[in-house]
Amino acid sequence: MTSLAQPRHVLVIGAGVVGHACALALQARGYPVTLTDPDRAGLAASWGNAGHIATEQVEPLASLAVLRSAARRHYAFGGALDIRNPVQLAPWILRYLRACAPRSFEAGREALRGLLADALPAWRRLAAAVQAPQLLCETGHWVCWESAGSAKRGRRGWRSADTGTAGFADLAEDRLESLRTRLRAPLAGAIAFEGTAQIADPVALSGALAAQFARNGGERRFDRIDALIERDGRVHARSADGVTPEADAILVCAGVRSRELMASIGVTAPLVAERGYHLQWRDHEWPELPPVVFEDRSMIVTRFESGLRVASFVEYAAVDAPPDPGKWRRLHEHVRQLGIPVHGEPVQWFGARPTLPDYLPAIGRSARHRSLYYAFGHQHLGLTLAAITGEMIGGVMAGDDGAGSEAFAIERFGR
Repeated sequence: MTSLAQPRHVLVIGAGVVGHACALALQARGYPVTLTDPDRAGLAASWGNAGHIATEQVEPLASLAVLRSAARRHYAFGGALDIRNPVQLAPWILRYLRACAPRSFEAGREALRGLLADALPAWRRLAAAVQAPQLLCETGHWVCWESAGSAKRGRRGWRSADTGTAGFADLAEDRLESLRTRLRAPLAGAIAFEGTAQIADPVALSGALAAQFARNGGERRFDRIDALIERDGRVHARSADGVTPEADAILVCAGVRSRELMASIGVTAPLVAERGYHLQWRDHEWPELPPVVFEDRSMIVTRFESGLRVASFVEYAAVDAPPDPGKWRRLHEHVRQLGIPVHGEPVQWFGARPTLPDYLPAIGRSARHRSLYYAFGHQHLGLTLAAITGEMIGGVMAGDDGAGSEAFAIERFGR
Protein backbone atom coordinates (compact mmCIF):
# COMPACT_ATOMS: atom_id res chain seq x y z
CA MET A 1 0.00 0.00 0.00
CA THR A 2 2.07 2.95 -1.23
CA SER A 3 -0.66 5.45 -0.28
CA LEU A 4 -4.35 5.66 0.40
CA ALA A 5 -5.13 7.42 -2.86
CA GLN A 6 -8.82 6.43 -2.64
CA PRO A 7 -10.91 7.00 0.49
CA ARG A 8 -10.55 3.99 2.76
CA HIS A 9 -11.37 3.48 6.39
CA VAL A 10 -8.92 5.00 8.92
CA LEU A 11 -8.87 4.28 12.65
CA VAL A 12 -7.47 7.18 14.71
CA ILE A 13 -6.35 6.11 18.20
CA GLY A 14 -6.50 9.08 20.55
CA ALA A 15 -9.18 11.77 20.73
CA GLY A 16 -7.15 14.66 22.11
CA VAL A 17 -6.70 17.86 20.16
CA VAL A 18 -4.11 16.26 17.82
CA GLY A 19 -6.29 13.20 17.21
CA HIS A 20 -9.35 15.33 16.46
CA ALA A 21 -7.40 17.66 14.17
CA CYS A 22 -6.00 14.68 12.25
CA ALA A 23 -9.42 13.02 12.02
CA LEU A 24 -11.00 16.19 10.62
CA ALA A 25 -8.17 16.67 8.11
CA LEU A 26 -8.62 13.09 6.89
CA GLN A 27 -12.38 13.55 6.60
CA ALA A 28 -11.77 16.68 4.53
CA ARG A 29 -9.83 14.49 2.11
CA GLY A 30 -12.69 12.00 1.87
CA TYR A 31 -11.55 9.28 4.27
CA PRO A 32 -14.14 7.56 6.47
CA VAL A 33 -12.73 7.83 10.00
CA THR A 34 -13.32 6.11 13.32
CA LEU A 35 -11.95 7.91 16.37
CA THR A 36 -11.39 5.87 19.52
CA ASP A 37 -10.29 6.91 23.02
CA PRO A 38 -11.51 5.80 26.48
CA ASP A 39 -11.33 9.35 27.87
CA ARG A 40 -15.03 10.21 28.25
CA ALA A 41 -14.41 12.99 30.78
CA GLY A 42 -11.99 15.04 28.66
CA LEU A 43 -9.15 14.95 31.19
CA ALA A 44 -6.29 14.61 28.71
CA ALA A 45 -3.49 17.16 28.47
CA SER A 46 -5.13 18.52 25.32
CA TRP A 47 -7.85 20.15 27.41
CA GLY A 48 -5.85 20.95 30.56
CA ASN A 49 -3.23 23.24 29.03
CA ALA A 50 -2.92 27.03 29.17
CA GLY A 51 -4.68 27.53 25.82
CA HIS A 52 -1.62 29.29 24.39
CA ILE A 53 -0.78 29.01 20.67
CA ALA A 54 2.96 29.23 21.29
CA THR A 55 4.41 30.10 17.89
CA GLU A 56 7.33 31.79 19.65
CA GLN A 57 8.72 28.53 21.08
CA VAL A 58 10.96 27.73 18.13
CA GLU A 59 13.98 26.56 20.10
CA PRO A 60 13.69 22.92 21.30
CA LEU A 61 13.96 22.42 25.06
CA ALA A 62 16.69 19.88 24.31
CA SER A 63 19.45 22.51 24.41
CA LEU A 64 22.61 23.35 26.31
CA ALA A 65 20.99 26.57 27.55
CA VAL A 66 18.10 24.70 29.15
CA LEU A 67 20.51 22.11 30.52
CA ARG A 68 22.64 24.81 32.18
CA SER A 69 19.58 26.38 33.81
CA ALA A 70 18.12 23.09 35.11
CA ALA A 71 19.56 23.32 38.62
CA ARG A 72 18.12 26.74 39.42
CA ARG A 73 14.78 25.71 37.91
CA HIS A 74 14.47 22.67 40.17
CA TYR A 75 11.33 22.27 42.25
CA ALA A 76 13.36 21.96 45.44
CA PHE A 77 14.65 25.52 44.91
CA GLY A 78 11.25 27.02 44.06
CA GLY A 79 11.32 26.24 40.34
CA ALA A 80 8.98 24.29 38.10
CA LEU A 81 11.22 21.32 37.18
CA ASP A 82 10.79 18.06 39.09
CA ILE A 83 12.16 14.61 38.20
CA ARG A 84 10.34 12.11 40.38
CA ASN A 85 11.81 8.93 38.91
CA PRO A 86 15.39 9.69 37.76
CA VAL A 87 16.59 6.05 37.74
CA GLN A 88 13.68 4.88 35.60
CA LEU A 89 14.12 7.92 33.37
CA ALA A 90 17.87 7.39 32.87
CA PRO A 91 17.69 5.95 29.29
CA TRP A 92 15.52 8.88 28.20
CA ILE A 93 17.87 11.36 29.89
CA LEU A 94 20.84 9.94 27.98
CA ARG A 95 18.97 10.42 24.70
CA TYR A 96 18.04 13.94 25.83
CA LEU A 97 21.66 14.81 26.56
CA ARG A 98 22.69 13.68 23.07
CA ALA A 99 19.91 15.82 21.58
CA CYS A 100 21.29 18.87 23.43
CA ALA A 101 24.45 18.78 21.30
CA PRO A 102 24.69 21.97 19.18
CA ARG A 103 24.30 20.19 15.84
CA SER A 104 21.20 18.30 16.98
CA PHE A 105 19.74 21.42 18.56
CA GLU A 106 20.22 23.45 15.37
CA ALA A 107 18.60 20.75 13.24
CA GLY A 108 15.66 20.62 15.64
CA ARG A 109 15.31 24.39 15.68
CA GLU A 110 15.15 24.53 11.89
CA ALA A 111 12.54 21.77 11.81
CA LEU A 112 10.37 23.44 14.47
CA ARG A 113 10.74 26.84 12.85
CA GLY A 114 9.22 25.56 9.60
CA LEU A 115 6.40 23.77 11.40
CA LEU A 116 5.55 26.70 13.68
CA ALA A 117 5.51 29.13 10.75
CA ASP A 118 2.40 27.31 9.49
CA ALA A 119 0.83 26.69 12.91
CA LEU A 120 -1.31 29.81 13.22
CA PRO A 121 -2.53 29.85 9.58
CA ALA A 122 -3.49 26.18 10.00
CA TRP A 123 -5.44 27.06 13.16
CA ARG A 124 -7.34 29.74 11.25
CA ARG A 125 -8.32 27.14 8.67
CA LEU A 126 -9.32 24.61 11.31
CA ALA A 127 -11.37 27.12 13.33
CA ALA A 128 -13.23 28.07 10.15
CA ALA A 129 -13.75 24.42 9.22
CA VAL A 130 -15.43 23.65 12.56
CA GLN A 131 -17.59 26.78 12.19
CA ALA A 132 -16.10 28.40 15.29
CA PRO A 133 -13.61 31.13 14.23
CA GLN A 134 -14.35 32.96 17.50
CA LEU A 135 -12.47 30.24 19.40
CA LEU A 136 -9.15 31.52 18.05
CA CYS A 137 -8.12 34.78 19.74
CA GLU A 138 -5.11 36.40 18.06
CA THR A 139 -4.30 38.76 20.91
CA GLY A 140 -0.71 37.70 21.54
CA HIS A 141 0.52 37.19 25.10
CA TRP A 142 2.50 39.04 27.77
CA VAL A 143 5.63 38.05 29.71
CA CYS A 144 6.39 39.92 32.93
CA TRP A 145 9.02 39.99 35.66
CA GLU A 146 8.94 40.99 39.32
CA SER A 147 12.47 42.35 39.78
CA ALA A 148 14.76 44.62 37.80
CA GLY A 149 17.38 41.87 37.60
CA SER A 150 15.03 39.22 36.25
CA ALA A 151 13.53 41.75 33.81
CA LYS A 152 17.00 42.53 32.46
CA ARG A 153 17.90 38.85 32.15
CA GLY A 154 14.53 37.98 30.67
CA ARG A 155 14.63 40.67 27.99
CA ARG A 156 18.19 39.69 27.10
CA GLY A 157 17.17 36.06 26.80
CA TRP A 158 14.21 36.76 24.54
CA ARG A 159 16.23 39.14 22.35
CA SER A 160 18.77 36.38 21.71
CA ALA A 161 16.12 33.68 21.15
CA ASP A 162 14.68 32.57 17.83
CA THR A 163 10.96 33.37 18.07
CA GLY A 164 10.08 32.53 14.47
CA THR A 165 7.11 34.47 13.12
CA ALA A 166 6.33 35.97 16.55
CA GLY A 167 7.76 39.29 17.68
CA PHE A 168 7.67 41.35 20.85
CA ALA A 169 8.16 44.83 22.26
CA ASP A 170 8.00 46.39 25.70
CA LEU A 171 4.47 46.36 27.06
CA ALA A 172 2.95 49.82 26.80
CA GLU A 173 3.38 51.73 30.05
CA ASP A 174 -0.35 52.30 30.55
CA ARG A 175 -1.04 48.57 30.20
CA LEU A 176 1.81 47.69 32.54
CA GLU A 177 0.55 50.17 35.11
CA SER A 178 -2.99 48.78 34.79
CA LEU A 179 -1.64 45.29 35.45
CA ARG A 180 0.35 46.56 38.44
CA THR A 181 -2.78 48.01 40.04
CA ARG A 182 -4.47 44.59 39.96
CA LEU A 183 -1.62 42.74 41.68
CA ARG A 184 -0.12 42.71 45.15
CA ALA A 185 3.40 41.87 43.97
CA PRO A 186 5.52 44.50 42.17
CA LEU A 187 6.16 44.25 38.45
CA ALA A 188 9.51 45.53 37.20
CA GLY A 189 8.79 45.12 33.50
CA ALA A 190 6.92 43.22 30.80
CA ILE A 191 6.96 42.53 27.08
CA ALA A 192 4.04 41.94 24.74
CA PHE A 193 4.22 39.31 21.99
CA GLU A 194 2.39 39.52 18.72
CA GLY A 195 1.94 36.67 16.28
CA THR A 196 0.85 34.30 19.04
CA ALA A 197 -2.72 33.45 20.04
CA GLN A 198 -4.94 31.64 22.51
CA ILE A 199 -7.98 29.40 22.44
CA ALA A 200 -11.03 31.13 23.92
CA ASP A 201 -11.95 28.04 25.89
CA PRO A 202 -10.63 24.44 25.78
CA VAL A 203 -14.03 22.95 26.66
CA ALA A 204 -15.68 24.85 23.83
CA LEU A 205 -12.88 23.81 21.47
CA SER A 206 -13.32 20.15 22.39
CA GLY A 207 -17.04 20.40 21.75
CA ALA A 208 -16.58 22.16 18.41
CA LEU A 209 -14.08 19.60 17.13
CA ALA A 210 -16.23 16.66 18.24
CA ALA A 211 -19.39 18.18 16.77
CA GLN A 212 -17.77 18.76 13.38
CA PHE A 213 -16.37 15.23 13.38
CA ALA A 214 -19.88 13.88 13.97
CA ARG A 215 -21.38 16.16 11.29
CA ASN A 216 -18.83 14.77 8.86
CA GLY A 217 -20.12 11.27 9.54
CA GLY A 218 -17.31 10.10 11.82
CA GLU A 219 -17.75 7.22 14.25
CA ARG A 220 -16.69 7.84 17.88
CA ARG A 221 -15.74 4.83 19.99
CA PHE A 222 -14.43 4.55 23.57
CA ASP A 223 -12.23 1.45 23.27
CA ARG A 224 -8.98 1.23 25.17
CA ILE A 225 -6.57 -0.04 22.53
CA ASP A 226 -3.86 -2.05 24.25
CA ALA A 227 -1.84 -3.41 21.31
CA LEU A 228 -1.18 -3.24 17.60
CA ILE A 229 -0.76 -6.45 15.61
CA GLU A 230 0.17 -7.16 12.01
CA ARG A 231 -1.94 -9.64 10.09
CA ASP A 232 -2.35 -10.22 6.36
CA GLY A 233 0.12 -7.45 5.58
CA ARG A 234 -1.80 -4.81 7.53
CA VAL A 235 -1.69 -3.35 11.03
CA HIS A 236 -4.72 -3.92 13.26
CA ALA A 237 -5.67 -2.48 16.64
CA ARG A 238 -6.69 -4.79 19.49
CA SER A 239 -8.81 -3.38 22.29
CA ALA A 240 -8.56 -4.36 25.94
CA ASP A 241 -11.73 -6.46 25.64
CA GLY A 242 -10.42 -8.35 22.62
CA VAL A 243 -12.31 -6.44 19.93
CA THR A 244 -10.36 -5.62 16.75
CA PRO A 245 -11.89 -2.55 15.05
CA GLU A 246 -11.65 -2.91 11.30
CA ALA A 247 -9.66 -0.30 9.37
CA ASP A 248 -7.41 -0.08 6.34
CA ALA A 249 -4.97 2.23 8.12
CA ILE A 250 -4.14 3.03 11.74
CA LEU A 251 -3.13 6.48 12.98
CA VAL A 252 -1.65 6.54 16.50
CA CYS A 253 -2.30 9.84 18.32
CA ALA A 254 -2.50 8.43 21.84
CA GLY A 255 -0.15 10.87 23.56
CA VAL A 256 2.20 9.30 26.07
CA ARG A 257 0.35 5.96 25.72
CA SER A 258 1.63 5.82 22.14
CA ARG A 259 4.90 4.42 23.47
CA GLU A 260 3.37 1.08 24.48
CA LEU A 261 1.24 0.87 21.35
CA MET A 262 4.21 1.38 19.04
CA ALA A 263 6.36 -1.00 21.10
CA SER A 264 3.72 -3.72 20.72
CA ILE A 265 4.49 -3.82 17.02
CA GLY A 266 8.24 -3.37 17.33
CA VAL A 267 8.60 0.40 16.80
CA THR A 268 10.72 2.43 19.22
CA ALA A 269 9.01 5.59 20.51
CA PRO A 270 10.91 6.79 23.63
CA LEU A 271 8.15 8.93 25.12
CA VAL A 272 8.00 10.09 28.72
CA ALA A 273 5.20 11.62 30.73
CA GLU A 274 6.09 15.27 31.30
CA ARG A 275 3.29 16.35 33.59
CA GLY A 276 1.77 19.76 34.19
CA TYR A 277 -0.64 21.04 36.84
CA HIS A 278 -3.30 23.72 36.89
CA LEU A 279 -5.89 25.37 39.10
CA GLN A 280 -9.00 26.96 37.64
CA TRP A 281 -11.45 29.32 39.31
CA ARG A 282 -14.92 30.00 37.93
CA ASP A 283 -15.35 33.09 40.14
CA HIS A 284 -12.71 35.75 39.56
CA GLU A 285 -12.16 39.42 38.71
CA TRP A 286 -9.29 39.04 36.26
CA PRO A 287 -9.72 41.42 33.31
CA GLU A 288 -9.93 40.42 29.65
CA LEU A 289 -6.22 40.18 28.97
CA PRO A 290 -4.18 37.91 26.74
CA PRO A 291 -2.34 35.09 28.53
CA VAL A 292 0.14 36.50 31.06
CA VAL A 293 3.35 34.63 31.85
CA PHE A 294 4.93 35.35 35.24
CA GLU A 295 8.36 34.19 34.17
CA ASP A 296 9.99 34.37 37.62
CA ARG A 297 7.44 31.80 38.79
CA SER A 298 7.27 29.74 35.53
CA MET A 299 3.50 30.25 35.64
CA ILE A 300 0.97 31.32 33.04
CA VAL A 301 -2.45 32.86 33.74
CA THR A 302 -5.15 32.52 31.09
CA ARG A 303 -8.69 33.82 31.17
CA PHE A 304 -11.11 31.40 29.48
CA GLU A 305 -14.85 31.66 29.00
CA SER A 306 -15.18 28.93 31.65
CA GLY A 307 -12.91 30.57 34.24
CA LEU A 308 -9.41 31.71 35.16
CA ARG A 309 -6.66 29.09 34.86
CA VAL A 310 -3.15 29.19 36.32
CA ALA A 311 -0.76 26.52 35.06
CA SER A 312 2.83 25.47 35.70
CA PHE A 313 5.33 22.66 36.31
CA VAL A 314 7.46 20.30 34.29
CA GLU A 315 7.20 17.08 36.27
CA TYR A 316 8.78 13.89 34.95
CA ALA A 317 6.98 10.94 36.53
CA ALA A 318 5.48 7.58 35.70
CA VAL A 319 2.36 8.13 33.62
CA ASP A 320 0.10 6.55 36.26
CA ALA A 321 1.86 7.99 39.32
CA PRO A 322 -0.47 9.87 41.69
CA PRO A 323 -0.32 13.68 41.57
CA ASP A 324 1.82 15.70 43.94
CA PRO A 325 -0.55 17.88 46.04
CA GLY A 326 2.36 20.15 46.90
CA LYS A 327 2.34 21.51 43.37
CA TRP A 328 -1.27 22.64 43.67
CA ARG A 329 -0.42 24.23 47.02
CA ARG A 330 2.49 26.09 45.45
CA LEU A 331 0.28 27.32 42.61
CA HIS A 332 -2.24 28.50 45.17
CA GLU A 333 0.54 30.32 47.04
CA HIS A 334 1.72 32.03 43.84
CA VAL A 335 -1.83 33.27 43.26
CA ARG A 336 -2.03 34.55 46.86
CA GLN A 337 1.36 36.28 46.71
CA LEU A 338 0.54 37.96 43.40
CA GLY A 339 -2.89 39.01 44.63
CA ILE A 340 -4.71 37.57 41.61
CA PRO A 341 -8.42 38.25 42.32
CA VAL A 342 -10.03 34.81 42.59
CA HIS A 343 -12.81 33.55 44.86
CA GLY A 344 -13.86 30.17 46.14
CA GLU A 345 -12.18 26.83 45.70
CA PRO A 346 -10.49 26.02 42.38
CA VAL A 347 -10.73 22.87 40.32
CA GLN A 348 -7.47 20.91 40.41
CA TRP A 349 -6.05 19.15 37.34
CA PHE A 350 -2.86 17.43 36.25
CA GLY A 351 -1.97 15.69 33.00
CA ALA A 352 0.92 14.26 31.00
CA ARG A 353 2.52 15.89 27.99
CA PRO A 354 3.98 13.25 25.62
CA THR A 355 7.63 14.17 25.21
CA LEU A 356 10.39 12.69 23.06
CA PRO A 357 14.08 13.22 23.98
CA ASP A 358 14.80 15.79 21.24
CA TYR A 359 11.61 17.76 21.95
CA LEU A 360 10.38 17.32 18.40
CA PRO A 361 7.11 15.58 17.55
CA ALA A 362 6.81 12.32 15.62
CA ILE A 363 4.62 12.82 12.55
CA GLY A 364 4.53 10.49 9.57
CA ARG A 365 4.20 6.96 8.26
CA SER A 366 6.00 3.91 9.57
CA ALA A 367 8.80 2.73 7.30
CA ARG A 368 8.30 -0.79 8.60
CA HIS A 369 4.50 -1.09 8.67
CA ARG A 370 3.05 0.71 5.66
CA SER A 371 -0.51 0.93 6.97
CA LEU A 372 0.65 2.52 10.25
CA TYR A 373 0.78 6.30 10.71
CA TYR A 374 1.59 8.34 13.81
CA ALA A 375 1.29 11.84 15.29
CA PHE A 376 2.46 12.15 18.89
CA GLY A 377 5.25 13.56 21.09
CA HIS A 378 4.29 17.23 20.75
CA GLN A 379 5.41 18.04 24.36
CA HIS A 380 4.40 21.64 25.24
CA LEU A 381 3.29 22.32 21.66
CA GLY A 382 0.41 19.87 21.31
CA LEU A 383 -2.26 22.55 21.09
CA THR A 384 -0.03 24.85 19.05
CA LEU A 385 0.81 22.23 16.41
CA ALA A 386 -2.47 20.28 16.33
CA ALA A 387 -3.93 21.93 13.23
CA ILE A 388 -0.76 21.82 11.12
CA THR A 389 -0.14 18.22 12.25
CA GLY A 390 -3.58 17.25 10.95
CA GLU A 391 -2.84 18.84 7.59
CA MET A 392 0.53 17.07 7.41
CA ILE A 393 -0.99 13.68 8.20
CA GLY A 394 -3.68 14.23 5.59
CA GLY A 395 -1.00 14.93 3.01
CA VAL A 396 1.18 11.99 4.05
CA MET A 397 -1.74 9.57 3.91
CA ALA A 398 -2.83 10.86 0.51
CA GLY A 399 0.73 10.54 -0.83
CA ASP A 400 1.21 14.26 -1.49
CA ASP A 401 4.74 15.17 -2.52
CA GLY A 402 6.64 16.88 0.28
CA ALA A 403 3.91 16.34 2.88
CA GLY A 404 6.17 14.59 5.39
CA SER A 405 9.52 15.46 6.95
CA GLU A 406 12.42 13.21 7.87
CA ALA A 407 13.01 15.46 10.89
CA PHE A 408 9.81 14.11 12.45
CA ALA A 409 10.16 10.46 11.42
CA ILE A 410 9.99 8.04 14.33
CA GLU A 411 12.83 6.04 12.75
CA ARG A 412 15.25 8.69 14.04
CA PHE A 413 15.17 6.74 17.31
CA GLY A 414 16.04 3.43 15.65
CA ARG A 415 14.01 0.69 14.04
